[in-house]
This record gives sequence, structure tokens and C-alpha cells, in this order.
Amino acid sequence: MGGDFGPRCIVPAIARSLSRLPQLDVILVGAEPALQSALAACPLPAERVSFRYTSEVILADDPPASVLRRKTDASMRVALELVRDGQAAGCLSAGNTGALMVLSRSILGTLPGVDRPAFMAALPVAGKACYLLDLGANVDCTADQLFTFAIMGSVAVSELAGMPAPRVGLLNIGTELHKGSQRVREVAERLHNCPQLNYVGSVEGDGLFRDQADVVVCDGFVGNVVLKASEGLADYLQEEMRRSLDQQPLMRWLAPLLRRVIAPVRERHDPALHNGASLLGLRGVVVKSHGAATERAFAAAIERACLISQAGLPQRIAERLAGSGL
Repeated sequence: MGGDFGPRCIVPAIARSLSRLPQLDVILVGAEPALQSALAACPLPAERVSFRYTSEVILADDPPASVLRRKTDASMRVALELVRDGQAAGCLSAGNTGALMVLSRSILGTLPGVDRPAFMAALPVAGKACYLLDLGANVDCTADQLFTFAIMGSVAVSELAGMPAPRVGLLNIGTELHKGSQRVREVAERLHNCPQLNYVGSVEGDGLFRDQADVVVCDGFVGNVVLKASEGLADYLQEEMRRSLDQQPLMRWLAPLLRRVIAPVRERHDPALHNGASLLGLRGVVVKSHGAATERAFAAAIERACLISQAGLPQRIAERLAGSGL
């Protein structure tokens, strides 16, 4: 029950998702007073919702390492334990990202061959999605870890987007073979020689938005910067367009028509519709929502978590990793 808005946003999002996903049942984990207050304003169907009340909260500024030793009754920990024990198909959290990463590794464990899990999310590109990983779970990565990320991302996109052979690219400062750090050049050679991957080579930053790859691999520092910059740019352009329409009399007169024309474009590029980063490489399903997610955005993350759980993604990734020799 984390995030900036807590249950008062999450509970209405659950109501929206329950109406759209007949196969979905929900376990709400959190403090009883906050949950009951939100439920009073937005009741949920009792036959599809159950509760696990907790007494502790992991705060946004709690050091990730400290949550391993303390707060054993925090909602994030209890939710992950439900996944570990087979009582839940997956865990969705809008709370402390570092704590979620640390607790997920400790409670669920990683798949064979996976040293570090990676966050993967979708960027809206040319009417479709480009999936980027890692997005911040690993600030610095070895070539082995980047190679593992590429395999995990390829499997995830193949299962979730229905692509038999998604195009995999490596985020780099140029497309030439000699470009990039030694680590990037090393993993590029390994990806090129991997028959399990449809590797298309290095992708520059602008290539993310030119439909040059379906999966793009990078370390978590770079990935997080790209993600936040992309979200900020989308918000900035929308605000600039709104300001331009309001400043000129003719534009104000035409604004209703223009807004209807650009509405489909704005809808396709709305970050809320792509909320929900998958933490790949674990023995269970974990999805991280943006902390500032609105009701609509959190509902999108619920649907993503449901899709990943139904696809049995951890099992599919484990099978592919075993075949790669990792």
C-alpha cells in the first residue's frame, strides 16, 4: 500500500481492474485503518478481495539494507512472502524501489544463472512499445549481467507482446563496432554470437524512438536516466502544446478541434498507460509501479502484473537461460 497516494488511489484502481479482468483476484496487504478508510469510499467485491493486515511501513527514505533486518511485518515483505509461499501469483508495489529489490532477492531468490535481477518497462514508440532494461536495479553492470539482461528481455517481450523473435539492441554512443566502453564492446560480441537472440547491434539514444529494436539493454544508471528524461519530455511537450493553444486567439478558437485531432497521439504516448516495471530474473513475479502513479496508471500496472503471472514468465526465462549455458 505504498506510493505517494496510498490506498485512496490504489483501491479505486483495483476496482477498475476487477471490472476489466474477470480472472483477477486481489490480496490487499497493508495497515487496516488506511485500507478500511479507502474501502468505505470505494467498496470492492468481497468474493474477489482478501486482506492481510500489517503493522509496519517501509518509508521512502529507509535504507534498503536496513529493511532486511527490521520491519518484518511491513506490507512489502508480507506481500513477497505470499508469492514465495504460493498464496499469490505476483506482487505489485508502489513503494521504496531499493527495498523492493533487496527484499525480492532475499525472499524469492534469483533464477539459476541470474546474478542480478533487472527492471524492464515499455517506452511508447511509433505506435508500439520498446522495452528497456535495466531501469535502476543495477547502477553498474558487468558484461555477463548485460548479456543475461538481453536474454531475459527477449523472453519477456516474446511472451508478453507475442513476438517470436524480438529485435534486441544494445544502447550505445554509436552503431560502429569500435564505439562504446570495453564492457559494452565485450557484451556486443557475445550478443552477436548468441544464436538464441535476434541481435540487431548497437542502438543510439534516438534509435529508441525510431523503432530500431524491440528490446534495448543498458545498465541501470543509464536506463533510469533515459526513462525519467523520456517521461519528462512527454510532459513538457504536452504542456508546451497546451500553452501554445491558450496564448493565441485563433488557436484558442481552434483548440477544441485540435485537441480532438491530437488526442490519439497523446493517448499513445501517455506514460500512465505503460506504468509497471517488471523485475526480471526472480523465482516469482514482482512488478514495480511508479510511486506517483494515478488511479489510471496503477490500473495499468495491475494489468501488467496479471499478464506476467498468466504467462508464467519466470519459468519461461529459466528455460531460456538453461539453454544458453548460463
